[in-house]
Amino acid sequence: MTERHLTPGKEQIELLEPFERLALAQIELISTPQQASSALEELAGATALGFDTESKPTFAKNEASLGPHIVQLSTLHKGYIFQLEDAACRRAVAILLESKIVIKAGFGLGDDRRRIISKLGVDPQGVLDLNTVFRERGYRKDMGVRGAVAVLFNKRFIKSRKATTSNWANLRLTEAQLIYAANDAYAALRVFEALGLPR
Repeated sequence: MTERHLTPGKEQIELLEPFERLALAQIELISTPQQASSALEELAGATALGFDTESKPTFAKNEASLGPHIVQLSTLHKGYIFQLEDAACRRAVAILLESKIVIKAGFGLGDDRRRIISKLGVDPQGVLDLNTVFRERGYRKDMGVRGAVAVLFNKRFIKSRKATTSNWANLRLTEAQLIYAANDAYAALRVFEALGLPR
């Protein structure tokens, strides 16, 4: 039987020092063919990336989401936010997500995968849901990025509720949106590295 590990609660996490995040200068918004091409070149040698997506929230009962509207990928030094309006950006994301060589690590990726298959027509390969890793190691069902950062780094991962529910379909994303989105992917990669998982 797997040993059960306790995870810190919200109150405990609030007392921790903040987790160091990517700054705005370390985040690149990819929205043109030229930017997409450059990002592909920069990410060519990567073996593992932090991964997440964001979709415009839906509030009406029968309203279907047309997301994801952005896909976030991160190295340990830089976050890339791909807007999916442009066909070249969608192609670049599809190339990266279809690669079996590059691990894409994130949290709670089941919904992200379904939406990507629907929107981009590709089935992501090399995707690692870190919740599964924690579950196998005896933690509660869904650790999430906040819990994982608290357990592994004894730090508090800051998440803005306002950014979470903001409009990710906007062509002009705010600084708060960029920082929020990039750091979700960045923190996932930091967690992946700290877990010492094979590449």
